[in-house]
Amino acid sequence: MDRRIDVEKICYKAKAASRRLALIDTKSKNLALAAMARALIANRSYIIKENAKDVVMARKRGLSQALIDRLVITESRLIGMSKSLKDIAALKDPVGQIMETRRRPNGLCIKKVRVPIGVILIIYESRPNVTSDCIGLCLKSSNAVILRGGSEAINSNIAIFRILNKVALKHGLPDGSISIIKETDRGLVDKLLRQTLFIDLVIPRGGESLIREVTERSRIPVIKHYKGVCHTYVDAAADLKMAEEISFNAKVQRPGVCNAMETLLVHEKVAKKVLPRIIKRLKAFGVEIRGCPETMKIVKGIKPAVEADWYAEYLDLILSVKIVANVEEAIEHIMKYGSYHSDAIVTENKKASDKFLREVDSACVYLNASTRFTDGGEFGKGAEMGISTDKIHARGPMGLEELTSYKYIVYGNGQIRK
Repeated sequence: MDRRIDVEKICYKAKAASRRLALIDTKSKNLALAAMARALIANRSYIIKENAKDVVMARKRGLSQALIDRLVITESRLIGMSKSLKDIAALKDPVGQIMETRRRPNGLCIKKVRVPIGVILIIYESRPNVTSDCIGLCLKSSNAVILRGGSEAINSNIAIFRILNKVALKHGLPDGSISIIKETDRGLVDKLLRQTLFIDLVIPRGGESLIREVTERSRIPVIKHYKGVCHTYVDAAADLKMAEEISFNAKVQRPGVCNAMETLLVHEKVAKKVLPRIIKRLKAFGVEIRGCPETMKIVKGIKPAVEADWYAEYLDLILSVKIVANVEEAIEHIMKYGSYHSDAIVTENKKASDKFLREVDSACVYLNASTRFTDGGEFGKGAEMGISTDKIHARGPMGLEELTSYKYIVYGNGQIRK
């Protein structure tokens, strides 16, 4: 089989579908999305059975429990995937929205109007819910989507694709609106990343190495989601019980995801009071603590943190802990070691919170809340294409509006430029 030709055919078909998809009305898209949501539940046995094959292989390959957790589809998670599609259907359609209208002195009326990007290539790892979320978001924003998931979730991804694509075709959406690369050959990624005539945007979702590889090799514009080195800073004026609850949630609720806390920073004035409580609770849950010298003086039996730990995205039950002198030192640490993803301060001091929120240059900055809320669904976007740590075009959770561009429509009555 000549896979180069196959890749080009898939991309050509997606481009042709994107032009027709841009003309589909909102009602038709919403009906298709609602039917897709029902189809996931109706076919849950098939999806869970295919997912089980991936989980068995993941265990044989020795993947960590946190990574396996990202892979597993449970009944409740499938319900969540279905709900995401319903939520996307309920959102306002961005396509055709008039963003701005200007009337010029010469009588020209200039309108800035949202339009689909076109064809979006998603390259992702592990989480099969990404398959349904990206299909839903792309269809609602009238973009064709090409999916290239990782080998660890190949059976799950193909099962979800088959079900949702069948519904899309039944509801009259153009053939090629949804495509999936079923082969796991990594060489196919290079071929996809050269399809400049057909693909308009690449969104990689996965580990830092995947994203850097895609960014370096792509000839197509890329929106990046680098690693999530997320921090929680417990200030001297923090409600310590709140700080404990936020820290625990941010680390252990789902440690294998990008918005989980990787480093805990604590003001020296409250460290002796709050750290033993927080660390005891985290260790009871199985979290390995790696602390700075001052942390190790307060809490015995923890590992020393080395320089590499402050940069680390563990995606696992591991946490780095550092005691700082003030909010300024916390901010400096975050800006040196962080990844511009999500960072939080816990404090009742307005001056400290204002300074933190203003000076920490991350996509999402929190006051008295867990970083785990950096999520398209939690932000009211229905789902997300990823968490962009870029500053150009899109930043933070990418929902429907971030999947559009715009064009100018200019109305005249015979004007010529002099």
